[in-house]
Amino acid sequence: MDRRSFLKSLSAAPAAASLLCPQVTEAALPKAKITKVKIYKPPDLNELFNQSNMICTVETDIGVTGIGEGGSKDTLEQCAGTLIGKNPFRIEALWQEMYIAWFYPPGREKVHALGAMDLALWDIKGKVLKMPVHEILGGSVRNYCECYATGGGRPQGKQAGQTRMSLKDRAKATMDAGYRAFRMGAADVPAGGVYNTHEMVRRVAQQCKEVREGVGENGDWCIDFHQRFDYSDAVRACRLIEEYEPYFVEDPVRDEHAHQDLPKLRQMTTVPLTHGEEWGQKWDFNRLVENHDIDYIRATIPNVGGITEMMKAAALCETHAVGIIPHFTGPISTAALVNCLSTYSGPVILEYNYGGRPIAHLPECLDFKEGKAYANDRPGLGVTADFSKLTQIGEVTQPGRRNVYFRPDGSLTHW
Repeated sequence: MDRRSFLKSLSAAPAAASLLCPQVTEAALPKAKITKVKIYKPPDLNELFNQSNMICTVETDIGVTGIGEGGSKDTLEQCAGTLIGKNPFRIEALWQEMYIAWFYPPGREKVHALGAMDLALWDIKGKVLKMPVHEILGGSVRNYCECYATGGGRPQGKQAGQTRMSLKDRAKATMDAGYRAFRMGAADVPAGGVYNTHEMVRRVAQQCKEVREGVGENGDWCIDFHQRFDYSDAVRACRLIEEYEPYFVEDPVRDEHAHQDLPKLRQMTTVPLTHGEEWGQKWDFNRLVENHDIDYIRATIPNVGGITEMMKAAALCETHAVGIIPHFTGPISTAALVNCLSTYSGPVILEYNYGGRPIAHLPECLDFKEGKAYANDRPGLGVTADFSKLTQIGEVTQPGRRNVYFRPDGSLTHW
């Protein structure tokens, strides 16, 4: 009996049919083509590439539209040309073609736009399957994602109007707000000021002692060196703060020197190290992860290339017992991070800078409470946009450059 006849024979017993073939009608992907990509400027556009919250939508001929975030108008338009007329469900193939279709391999800025498109494609697939992305990726392994606040917690109520607080009080307020850790900078000075690294090492150590007192014996705190220190001063600073047990030290050396300096620094200190918020692709941190020269990567979405690449980075980290602490990003991308990292079995903590406040153009986006980000059951990325609050600045309906070759089996290769 062929499949058609078999299903027909079950029509008189719908309950039995649903048990035997539960995915025939629920999970089948229809034939679809991408017809249009639109680009929108949000009211609070962040023009920094590493934190861009530019919004894009990918429309299909089946009436399902996906939403993504990141990139800039020109880089989004270039990536969008690859998508027009293609099957939106072939996400991996579309990622590869966007990556190789132009002469130069994408730099960090274009990978950001590629990642934004990738988010929209995963959003489409989730909406069609009526499933949240984290379910498509294998399902959640944690109840929530722990967070730390980018700028540190602030007290509520009577003290909320205070503009100056001690590090100790800010650290305590962060713990009281439910966050996993308090985050501090490395002896911050006003922008454009003089920063004597040799001198600042001692100030960093004093401030770390103060923060440890603020979070308490069982609290957690972390510090961002922000690439301010040369290797020798980074060693001094890390060793001086070991006794205060930081959760991690972020970007302890310059990116340009990281691959030679981090392995040496790893041998010189016991503090956990994390690096890579300015890196854009898995090849940037591959060797450091393989050798466990860092304890966490800072790769984020869309910077790393979207969900498709984030899960590859996660697999690499899981293989070598390295955690993930993604750099903060736009709200839609943060929602995507929660979908991805909810499924990652290793250590995770999110840098979160929205504090639970509403976002006018995104009535549904982030599920956050008391220092914790939660996955939800909404389909796709779980994001709803109010387009009346956005300004459309671009539209792509025609295919773009397609300089690619195919292997005999039909997979893409570089031209």
